[in-house]
Amino acid sequence: MPQVEARSRSASYWIVACLAVLIAQIVAEYMMGRVPICTCGYIKLFEPVVNSSGNSQHLADWYTPSHIIHGFLFFGLTHLLMRGRPLSMRLFFAMLIESGWELLENSPIIINRYRTATISLDYYGDSILNSAMDTVFMVLGFLFASRAPVALTVAIAIFFELFTGWLIRDNLTLNVIMLVWPLDAIKAWQSAL
Repeated sequence: MPQVEARSRSASYWIVACLAVLIAQIVAEYMMGRVPICTCGYIKLFEPVVNSSGNSQHLADWYTPSHIIHGFLFFGLTHLLMRGRPLSMRLFFAMLIESGWELLENSPIIINRYRTATISLDYYGDSILNSAMDTVFMVLGFLFASRAPVALTVAIAIFFELFTGWLIRDNLTLNVIMLVWPLDAIKAWQSAL
């Protein structure tokens, strides 16, 4: 019984640490001058228009599947690198990566990169609400991947990529390519929407 209690206490510690990372992300973004919610003054569950001032400002948008895929990938990464460690500890490390990305993504260097290298000319960064929800969606993806069969997780990731690629001409793969090595052919195809 003491071993079960120790595991439970350890899991509680890591869960609190995960919450602390999310709170630190929110505070850091506030200190960076990010807006708490959409400047429109209201909160939507889902923003369906990609090229709008509401994109990346509400609870979810067409980039939400990318953050769920982050969770799938971070689960796989921590499964490989931290095998045998508690799931809650592995989630903490996934949260560090995701929160770090959210802070970087909302910094002037990445915002300007999006605006110059991609079709996101009107991108000014995420609202704090949207950024925090991106991290929450990563957590949901991570937890899903921890329970679901690998084949199902991979199938969902492929579906998300193909569906958003078809629907909005953007997805996680294209986003990474355009940030790291922008290709004029991709930019022209995305602009044709």
